[in-house]
Amino acid sequence: MAISVVMPALEMAQETGKLLAWRKKEGERVTKGEPLLEIETDKAVVEVEAPGDGVLAGITADVGAVVPVGQTIAWLVAPGEKPPAMAVTTTPAARASASPERTSAATAVQATEQRVEAAPQISPKARRLAKELGVDISKIRGTGPDRTITSEDVQSLADGKGAAAPVGVQPLSQVARLMAERTMQSWTSVPHFFLVRDVDCGELIEAQKRFSQEMERMPGVAPTITDLLIGLLAKVLAKHPRMNASWSPEGIRSNPEINVSVAMAVKDGVVGAVIHRANTAKIAEISTLRRELTERARAGRLRPADITGGTFTLSNLGMYKVDAFSAIITPPQAAILAVGSISERVLPVDGKPGIRPMMTMTLSSDHRVVDGARAAEFLSGLADAIREPEKLL
Repeated sequence: MAISVVMPALEMAQETGKLLAWRKKEGERVTKGEPLLEIETDKAVVEVEAPGDGVLAGITADVGAVVPVGQTIAWLVAPGEKPPAMAVTTTPAARASASPERTSAATAVQATEQRVEAAPQISPKARRLAKELGVDISKIRGTGPDRTITSEDVQSLADGKGAAAPVGVQPLSQVARLMAERTMQSWTSVPHFFLVRDVDCGELIEAQKRFSQEMERMPGVAPTITDLLIGLLAKVLAKHPRMNASWSPEGIRSNPEINVSVAMAVKDGVVGAVIHRANTAKIAEISTLRRELTERARAGRLRPADITGGTFTLSNLGMYKVDAFSAIITPPQAAILAVGSISERVLPVDGKPGIRPMMTMTLSSDHRVVDGARAAEFLSGLADAIREPEKLL
């Protein structure tokens, strides 16, 4: 039986995906789990794996096409099997260089579906973007289902086909602009509140040294402070499930898994790479996976599973010598933890001035999901875990 290859939806708000490359040619055999294509979303460039075994056939989207999520763009068939007839019904984003047979079939289908067109349909997100950019929607030809105008169509007109940017104004890439839109939407729609806590990291540093020494005696990657924070954070989240919950229109949704999203800087933006089931992973596993995710993110080779399913985000700017900062929540997550650098500070130790390695943590929380007391209990539990990491790690 033929298996459809569709443009995946990596998040609820995603409307389209841009096809960057086919990793296999039409007619080649494909194995389930093998990289099949690369797409670009507003989050990152990701690799999409083959959903099954078969021969790649019936490709309907060329490189560079912007395709609505859920649309079939190819099929995996058995040797000698033909792809289903519906594969020939393409959208305006589909490949331009189709075969004569495919072109004639598509023309015939379109001819039977001709109707009087009303005012152009446009998604709410695209309408907001058009208003921000001052784009006339009447001049846009929609590429979404039923020719609906998408935010990609608006951005395309503004970037490539519209007037040149004013002198001194740097045009944003799609990733940068959509990231700006998402952060603004979160900031204006999510009721943020912030809690700040300083914590002594002396034992955390010692634990990192011990783990590093252990890694020298066996195959593995020496863990960083971030790796230990991921492990501790996941363990503490297991004791405070509301902090791992998500907001939805129906109410507060509990998440069965603890998936820590780690904010990583990439070209033109930030991506949240996810450590799935971090509460059950060992530090060596977390360290190895985080480094792999970092390498894939920088190379633009993230996979859909790498950036989906996050339930809580950790953002660490300590390597940039930042003392403290407040981070914006990534909906529908309920919170994000921002940590600064570990620096020596003069503190009272046993009634006398002493120098201790201290770190400032800032917890941003969604007040619809958690109140101040719950968030404070969680932050206090995390501070205790950092002061005595060996109890959980």
